[in-house]
Amino acid sequence: MDLFVVKMAEFIKVEMDTDAAHDFQHVKRVVLNAKQLCEAEKADEWVVMPAVWLHDCVTLPKDHPERASSSRLAADKAVTFLSEIGYPKTHFDHIHHAIVAHSYSANVAPKSLEACAVQDADRLDAIGAIGVARCLQVGTSIQRDFYEPDDPFALYRDVDDSQFTLDHFFQKLLRIEEMLHTEEAKREGRIRTDFMHHYLRQLRHEMGLLRR
Repeated sequence: MDLFVVKMAEFIKVEMDTDAAHDFQHVKRVVLNAKQLCEAEKADEWVVMPAVWLHDCVTLPKDHPERASSSRLAADKAVTFLSEIGYPKTHFDHIHHAIVAHSYSANVAPKSLEACAVQDADRLDAIGAIGVARCLQVGTSIQRDFYEPDDPFALYRDVDDSQFTLDHFFQKLLRIEEMLHTEEAKREGRIRTDFMHHYLRQLRHEMGLLRR
């Protein structure tokens, strides 16, 4: 496996279309999450590891009209690469599915423990301290306003994260914990979600909207 990992890391460094939230450091963090989930849940690393290393070998920007097709394109490209380096073909269908299903925008349900682990590993990197930083990075990169000035926390309006970065917490990030599949991911997801709630409380305080 170690030799394959070296080749996968080299491949993803070259092939991935880096954006504000999807770079090689993101991949490394997802790999770390996946290793912990594999150990805790007894998932097959021969499926999970290539899937997490290669899950973003094709990425389309958050505001791209074909964003939902990114994971399928990545899965196709990943399997082609794995075939070229001699990775065991018996795992290809499971790897392909795990990559397709990892994406939030693709809306494909994971059908195996390994696909659940891959999806959980990626989603954990969207929440917590890292998740806050990535959310702000993306908002800045696509020139989205930080918050709606008259109702920053969407108390009296519909959330719209296409317009306001802060809305993304309410539209997606705070809901991710409920979508996690494995017990280990749920445990970690609770910790990271608690951090985001603390961040939002502090933000309210600093904006003069919460007294202590």
